[in-house]
Amino acid sequence: MVVYRGSSYEGPSKSQSGEGEALFVPDVSSAGKRESETGSGSTSEKSDKVVVKPERSESMTEEEAEYNSLLDGLGPRFVEWWGTGILPVDADLLPPKIPGYKTPFRLLPAGMRPRLTNAEMTNLRKIAKSLPCHFALGRNRNHQGLAAAIIKLWEKSLVAKIAVKRGIQNTNNKLMAEELKNLTGGVLLLRNKYFIVIYRGKDFLPTDVAAALAERQDLTKQIQDAEEKLRIKAVEPAQSGEDKGQAPAGTLAEFYEAQARWGRDISAEEREKMIEEASKAKHAKLVKRVEHKLAIAQAKKLRAERLLAKIEASMIPAAPDYDQETITDEERVMFRRVGLRMKPYLPLGVRGVFDGVIENMHLHWKHRELVKLISKQKVLAFVEDSARLLEYESGGILVAIERVPKGYALIYYRGKNYRRPISIRPRNLLTKAKALKRSVAMQRHEALSQHISKLENTIEQMKKEI
Repeated sequence: MVVYRGSSYEGPSKSQSGEGEALFVPDVSSAGKRESETGSGSTSEKSDKVVVKPERSESMTEEEAEYNSLLDGLGPRFVEWWGTGILPVDADLLPPKIPGYKTPFRLLPAGMRPRLTNAEMTNLRKIAKSLPCHFALGRNRNHQGLAAAIIKLWEKSLVAKIAVKRGIQNTNNKLMAEELKNLTGGVLLLRNKYFIVIYRGKDFLPTDVAAALAERQDLTKQIQDAEEKLRIKAVEPAQSGEDKGQAPAGTLAEFYEAQARWGRDISAEEREKMIEEASKAKHAKLVKRVEHKLAIAQAKKLRAERLLAKIEASMIPAAPDYDQETITDEERVMFRRVGLRMKPYLPLGVRGVFDGVIENMHLHWKHRELVKLISKQKVLAFVEDSARLLEYESGGILVAIERVPKGYALIYYRGKNYRRPISIRPRNLLTKAKALKRSVAMQRHEALSQHISKLENTIEQMKKEI
């Protein structure tokens, strides 16, 4: 939007701004001295007035004018405000201590949660971001006057926004926020080196309402005390009269007296029988709980077996080649020595043997005659099964299986008549993703088998105890 002022534009005349444009603010230094001398927190005494250049009342909207009048009733303004808009209240000029100050009375409505949800916290922070600052604070302690002003502000505003003064040494916003939170009982929404935002809380009550509720509670307590005194006076003569030898109501002596008069004595055999039945019921309950766990574990194991069978159905391992090329013992010793010295190797991890391993073996054999694989499996029998499967699928010759610091080293020789196949990735083996699923299913199946055996042993022992 572009607005042209016009060629015949004339600025507003000086007569429009009256003499009442200046705003008189009480001299808080002299007022503070009087308060310290008299010991009262009221600032109603007249003091010297300082003329402060205000903003134009004509340029203010209704909300800004209402906001400005609200801040006028809280305290003197901070003249050296570095921001724009309405000047905040100077919190350092408010009285540091107020005689007889107490944290305001709070009462949470029935059925309301005291804590703020994440959405409510975010919404209140957004509201506080668009608000101008109410106070400007520079000192770390002695904020009773500021707390009283914040409580008064909360009657018309949900949050109180406090700006931390700049250029003042040793300002600690953490100390400020902690003391204000303790004095007012509000909820801290935001705290950094620039601003402190405090929410009044869901249990906040205006001053008049809080005073009325506190008075009603005191009245209720007085009525209860009076009723208690009358009840005690009525009980004392009855106890001192005919029932002087009886025990007072609600005591252990009265229980023993009633048990001796109307109770039935339990023999030792009945007591042992009751204890035995209680222990049997307790053990039966525990057995039932363990059997429920066993049923869940067996269902999980059955699910893992089905998944494992489904994955292994797509894997068709190759049969052994009986017309395979052989090597002499001298060549085997030489190939083993060379293979152990080789730095490049292929890792054989938890996935085991899949199509990618065979493809990498053929890619290695393109440049060298030997390939070394290192398996992370710890059981030698599993390593030998994987070595035989690799030998059948790749068509190479297994030279040696050696124990190395990283695991087991498998050395393969490609053979003198080696020819690279057209498809170096076999179609009859699992893919990398399916191999990982198979490994996880096997681990789950093994863990569930051990868990089921432990549960069965536990159930047997508990049944023997019963």
